[in-house]
Amino acid sequence: MKHQCSGVILAGGENSRFVGRNKAFVKIKDKRILDRICGVFKELFEEILLVVKDPLPYIQEDIQIAADLFPVRSSLTGIHAGLFYATTPYVFFIACDTPFLKKEMVETILDHIEPGSDVIIPQTDEGLEPLCAVYSKNCLPIAERHLVHNKLKISRVFQRTRVKTIPERVLRLKDPDLISFFNVNTPDDLARAEKLFT
Repeated sequence: MKHQCSGVILAGGENSRFVGRNKAFVKIKDKRILDRICGVFKELFEEILLVVKDPLPYIQEDIQIAADLFPVRSSLTGIHAGLFYATTPYVFFIACDTPFLKKEMVETILDHIEPGSDVIIPQTDEGLEPLCAVYSKNCLPIAERHLVHNKLKISRVFQRTRVKTIPERVLRLKDPDLISFFNVNTPDDLARAEKLFT
């Protein structure tokens, strides 16, 4: 890896669309989504953090746990905590509900890290993928200011940072179906994921 980078898994959501079930612990073909992501991360990062709202459900996990520093529920809260606790200049973030994350996709994003870029983010026809992206430590004070003022949209952070986008054509070279961005947000999504594994 050209640049020092940690891997952070965001698991602080409310799981409201998943009937209260913890999506990180949901199994697809007898393997939890969290374990699938950790398997990819262990091949790429020396430092791996699991950022959560409440550490208690995760204390048996063989992974370093970091708790959100702000009580407000937002993906930006998790990004802030990951940047705060990580010991490297860059941090790769992924949501805990992405069972198909490909190592090659992460490597593609990491390969685009360069001095002068604060956010390295995939961009597809559907838009930006802020929860499958790299953020530099320079984003930490900006994220903190936004949280203090209750400005919770991640896109607002982009307005004050140097953003490098990775076009869809490049992303599809390693992940032709862009399956890395598939999220299990609802029971219907879980059913789709089960079919994709068959």
